[in-house]
Amino acid sequence: MTQEKAELHRGLREVYIDRTTSSFIDGKIGKLYYRGYNIDDLATNCSFEEVIYLVMIGELPTEKQLDDFTVELRSYMDIPEQIVDIIKATKEAHPMDVLRTCISAMAAFDPEVDDNSAEATLRKGTRLTAAAPTIVTTHARIRQGKEPVKPDPNLNLAANFLYMLFGEIPDPRDAALIDKDFVLHAEHGLNASSFGARVSASTQADLHCAITTGISVLKGPSHGGAAESVMTMSLEIGEEDNAEKYVRDTLSGGGRIMGFGHRVYRAVDPRSLHLQDDLKELGERKGEPKWYSILQKVVEVMQPYARRGICQNVDFFSGAMYFLLDIPEDLFISIFAMGRIPGWTAQVIEQFENNILLRPRLEYVGELDRKFVPIGQRS
Repeated sequence: MTQEKAELHRGLREVYIDRTTSSFIDGKIGKLYYRGYNIDDLATNCSFEEVIYLVMIGELPTEKQLDDFTVELRSYMDIPEQIVDIIKATKEAHPMDVLRTCISAMAAFDPEVDDNSAEATLRKGTRLTAAAPTIVTTHARIRQGKEPVKPDPNLNLAANFLYMLFGEIPDPRDAALIDKDFVLHAEHGLNASSFGARVSASTQADLHCAITTGISVLKGPSHGGAAESVMTMSLEIGEEDNAEKYVRDTLSGGGRIMGFGHRVYRAVDPRSLHLQDDLKELGERKGEPKWYSILQKVVEVMQPYARRGICQNVDFFSGAMYFLLDIPEDLFISIFAMGRIPGWTAQVIEQFENNILLRPRLEYVGELDRKFVPIGQRS
């Protein structure tokens, strides 16, 4: 029996599965757009709440729309006591495992869980976006033996994240950094986690299933773990003077420099540029400017690779920013997830609107028609 040879697209590279209006990446020149708006304009001028509205609903809100939406978001930040009990039962697990488990369990408390209409999915996405910071911070405090902090209805999502994590109203400058970071992570095309969410939605599973899938895929170090890895690298380098040798030794040994390279970008990831200056200012303000200096030296040493399209990505500066804000390193991926829920929601809605089961194939290259031997005759 002969088998027809199939054309393989390993990693589904450059394979288009559908059309979208949620975001566009021009990887050749390093541009990113949400709903047609340049990320440079959004990161400079918009709050995360505005961007949630834009990504999920499709338009920038008016002042009245934003006020109403903000009130709605903040009303959903409290989580059921049963979810707190789940967090207590799983407190020793990785934060992403806890977040994934709790997002899945939140389905049991959502009256619209089985309604896959665009309107209901938007409402569920809003609820999950609001609840995620509470889940993450409740776990962070419980595992430290501390009481969870209830969200403050007078604070936005970013400020509430820091408030619930540390138990005190954050410096507005610190809250603004997290807010911008959420904006920069809100949506990014058909990356691995968004594809996972769409595959789940394509089976007509509900939004909670899709977001749970997205979180599961994001946890992988090849996708969401780079910010933590960059900070680990920075700690290993220790001082700016050590950076050049570290980079050259790593590359000559066949290793890779974390925070560099991207499947889509062949220029500098535009999101990283927004965090670069912020990290410098934060380091100076916190009395620890060396982390910025170390990373800038790494960029300098890696400059020859930029001609080959290997440039810094969004994770390169974000890890050091989180570190300087005293955020535990194993929460870094959770911050990414909190920012990305609006994007996953938008893509799930698109999948539902023009649904087809996502079912690619594998080319079989094993043997056929092997002779079956009963178990008693096998040696």
